[in-house]
Amino acid sequence: MKTSLHGFGLGLRPSHYESLLEDGAAIDWLEIISENYLVPGGRPLWMLDRIAERYPLVMHGVSLNIGGSDPLDRDYLRALSRLAKRVRPLRISDHLCWTGHGGVQLHDLLPLPQNEQTVRHVAARVRQVQDTLGSQLLLENVSSYYRHADDTLDEAAFLAAIVAESGCGLLLDVNNVYVNAHNHGFDAVDFLQRLPLHAVQQIHLAGHSDDALGSGLLVDTHDAPVCEGVWHLYGEAVRRFGPVPAMIERDDDIPPLQALLDELAIARRVAALATATEQAA
Repeated sequence: MKTSLHGFGLGLRPSHYESLLEDGAAIDWLEIISENYLVPGGRPLWMLDRIAERYPLVMHGVSLNIGGSDPLDRDYLRALSRLAKRVRPLRISDHLCWTGHGGVQLHDLLPLPQNEQTVRHVAARVRQVQDTLGSQLLLENVSSYYRHADDTLDEAAFLAAIVAESGCGLLLDVNNVYVNAHNHGFDAVDFLQRLPLHAVQQIHLAGHSDDALGSGLLVDTHDAPVCEGVWHLYGEAVRRFGPVPAMIERDDDIPPLQALLDELAIARRVAALATATEQAA
């Protein structure tokens, strides 16, 4: 079993359990959705134990509510810590957002006001989480479709400030950068250049869709292959951050495993070309 995260991975989805165990797919690691395995017992956890014998794992959460105003959910953190002890993940991540209020889980990844007050609030909560887990937390940049009136920082500056204040790392979702650059009118490559070089420790690659309501917005749907524009931006990310472990993330209209392996082959080629280009420069 590898003890450091490197190479190219996939998000673990139940429809691929058997294929992953039978085929010995050419995947360097798998990312699990933490919440899918927090209930003791049952087939998902049984399958996870078998898969963990063959593949290194990282944990990715969707309900930490790191930017929320409710106190951090201690029961959730204890369950997360138990799962981490079971699977020994090489990374633990969640999203830079808020997901609930007043004890109500909204099941969405909602953007935060980008200002110094939020930086201090999030950083204090990140430190609590890291102390509980005994591990650095990675925060993922989320897609967004509006901005808050009291924003005083742009997104790149906001991310950099939280990293500096909290000591967390970043899970860079390249598709979300592409989507937000389109939706909010900023330069995606400049965004990458302004992130702290040391902080980006994992990369997500995914697909998106046009807003069905005709607003002109792009929507982070994770239901389609990675598009050419996102592949190009991924190449820029490799030139900026080096060979950061990267994965394909698919959450809807999930194809057979081989289709995702074909996308991983594209990721490998894009990364190799970007690395060679950077070395030759």
